[in-house]
Amino acid sequence: MAEADVMPAAQSRASEPAEEKSILRFLTCGSVDDGKSSLIGRLLFDSGSVFDDQMASVERDSKKFGTTGEAPDLALLLDGLEAEREQGITIDVAYRYFSTAKRKFIVADAPGHAQYTRNMAVAASVSELAVLVIDARKGVSEQTRRHMTVCELLGVRHVVLAVNKIDLVDFSEARFREIEAELKKAGEAFETCLAIPVSARFGDNVAARGGNLDWFDGPTLLHLLETVQVKRDEAARPFRMQVQLVARPDLDFRGYQGTIASGRIAPGDPVVAALSGRASKIARIAAMDGDRDSAEAGEAVTLTLEDEIDISRGDVLAAAESRPEVSDQFAAHLIWMGETHLLPGREYLLKCGARTVPASVTEIGHRLDVTTGERLAAKRLELNDIGFVKLAASQPIAFDPYSENRRMGSFLLVDRFSNDTLAAGVIAHGLRRATNIHWQSVDVDKTARAEAKGQKPSVLWFTGLSGSGKSTIANLVEKRLHMEGRHTYLLDGDNVRHGLNRDLGFTDADRVENIRRVSEVARLMADAGLIVLVSFISPFRAERRMARELMDGDFLEVWVDTPLELAAKRDPKGLYKKAFAGELKNFTGVDSPYEAPETAEIHIETAQTSAEDAANAIVDYLRDNGRLL
Repeated sequence: MAEADVMPAAQSRASEPAEEKSILRFLTCGSVDDGKSSLIGRLLFDSGSVFDDQMASVERDSKKFGTTGEAPDLALLLDGLEAEREQGITIDVAYRYFSTAKRKFIVADAPGHAQYTRNMAVAASVSELAVLVIDARKGVSEQTRRHMTVCELLGVRHVVLAVNKIDLVDFSEARFREIEAELKKAGEAFETCLAIPVSARFGDNVAARGGNLDWFDGPTLLHLLETVQVKRDEAARPFRMQVQLVARPDLDFRGYQGTIASGRIAPGDPVVAALSGRASKIARIAAMDGDRDSAEAGEAVTLTLEDEIDISRGDVLAAAESRPEVSDQFAAHLIWMGETHLLPGREYLLKCGARTVPASVTEIGHRLDVTTGERLAAKRLELNDIGFVKLAASQPIAFDPYSENRRMGSFLLVDRFSNDTLAAGVIAHGLRRATNIHWQSVDVDKTARAEAKGQKPSVLWFTGLSGSGKSTIANLVEKRLHMEGRHTYLLDGDNVRHGLNRDLGFTDADRVENIRRVSEVARLMADAGLIVLVSFISPFRAERRMARELMDGDFLEVWVDTPLELAAKRDPKGLYKKAFAGELKNFTGVDSPYEAPETAEIHIETAQTSAEDAANAIVDYLRDNGRLL
C-alpha cells in the first residue's frame, strides 16, 4: 500500500485532543524491496493512527536552531546546523510522527541500499527499537546482519524482525521458523529480539491478527510497538552539556547554549568545563519559555555561570563530582561509510558534539565479518565495513564511553578536502597511556638552535613521480648549501626504507605510514635548527598536507613536475617497464594514483629545466625569502 493512500486519512484526524502518552522512537530498515514502505503504510492505515503535527513542528523548529532534545548523538551531528548541511553533511532518512490510542511514535524510515548504511546508522542512533524487515522469500541477507550489527553498536536494545511477504510463501510456518532460527544467535545481544510473520499486502499480523497466521501465537507488530518497555535513564546519569554556542548579547550576559545530553541541573549546582577543569556554579537557566528552576536531559537551554571562565564551542559542561574523560587517544568501533577506503595514519576531521579536531586512525584492531561475526585482521576498511580501531586526535576531547552516554560517546570522521562524512564511530574507552605523556619544556629551543647556525629551520619537501629527478635535484641543493656552510640533512625515500621504514611495502596504507614516520623525523630535525631536504614520491595530497601542518610554518613544497612519458623513458631503475608489464603492483602513475600539488611554493618543470638550474632556483628562493640569514 502506497504512502499516498494512507496519509490524507491520517492527517484528517490530526485535530483529536492531545493526550499524555509515552513516545517510542523506532526505525525501519532492511534490504531493498523487502517492503518497508508498504509495511509502514499498512501500519498507519490499519492502526487508525493520527499524524502528530505538534511533534513534527517541534522537531522542525528545534533543528532550525541547531539544538534539539529529539535528536541525540549522530543525528544531531549530521543534522544540527544548516551551515554543515551546505558543506556536504546530509542525511536521507524520512521521519514520520504519529499517534495511536496508546502511544506516540517517531519513526525513522532508513533507505535499504548498501551504500546508504550511513543513513541507517543515523536513524539507529536516535532510536530505541528497530523494525528490521526481511523478505520471506529471500531470507537473511548480509545486509540484514549488517543492520543488526549497526543496531547493536549504536545502542538499540530492542529489535523486531518483521518477516514480510509471508503471503508469497503461502503463509508457511516452516519458512518462518527457518528464518527465525537463523537469526536466533544474532539476537542474543538485544534485550528484546522477536521475529513476527507479517503480510503488508493483506495486513496479517500488522495491526490485527488476520486469518492466515493461526499457527503464530506471538503479538502483532502494533501490539508490540505499543507495549514494549524501553529504559530511559539519561536524566539519572551525571550532568553533561556539549556547548554548541557561546552567546554574549551584551557585556552583562555570557551564556552557553546546548542540549543537555544527560543528567539534571539547577541554579547553584557546581559544574566544571571539562577541557580546562575550571570550576564554577550555575547562575541561571534560560529557555525559550523563560528562566527555569531546573532542566534535564533532552532540553535545549542556555546556562550562565557565577564566574567568568574560558569556555568555547565544543567544550563540555559537566557535573563537578563526576567528570567525563578527557584524552586525545581512544579506542572505538567504526562504521566506514566512505567510497574511498580508510587508511591508518591519514588525517581526517573528527567531530564529537560541537568540537572538531584533526585525527587519524593509528591502528585497526580488527574488521568484523557481519555474516559470521568473526573478527578478521585488516590493514584498511572498505565501504560498509565495521571495525575496531584506535584513534589519535591533535587535541583532547571530552567524552564518555558510548555504552554509558550515547551523545557523549559518538563521533564522525569527515574528509578534510571534500567535507564528506566518511565514518560514524562510537567510543569504547580512552587509552590511558595518552594522559601520562606531556611535552617536556626545554631551555634551548628551535629558534636558538637555528640562530646559532645562521639559518631558519626549513623542510624542503620534494614530491614527484619516480624518475622525475627529485633525488638528483635535492642532492645538488644540499651540496650548494653545504658549500655555503649551512647545516642540512637529506632524507631520501629509498635510503629511509633500508632502516626506519624497512617493514613497509607499497600499498596505499603503507605509503601513508611511510610519510607519517618521515614527517615526524623531519619535524624533529627542523626543531634542531636544520634545513631538511625530504625526497619522497609522497603521492597523496592528504599526507603532504599533514606534513605541512606538522612543520608549523617551516614546510616548503617543491613539485618536481615531470610528465609520465618522460619519467618512464628515463626509467633509471627499470621500474616502469616492470609496472607496465604487470610485474610490479601499486606503482605510482601506473596502477596507483599521483595527486599533483595544488599550492606548491616551488614548481620545477624538468622537461624544460636542467637539474643544476633547478637547484640554483631553489637556493635562490630560500635566500630571497629570508631562510638563509
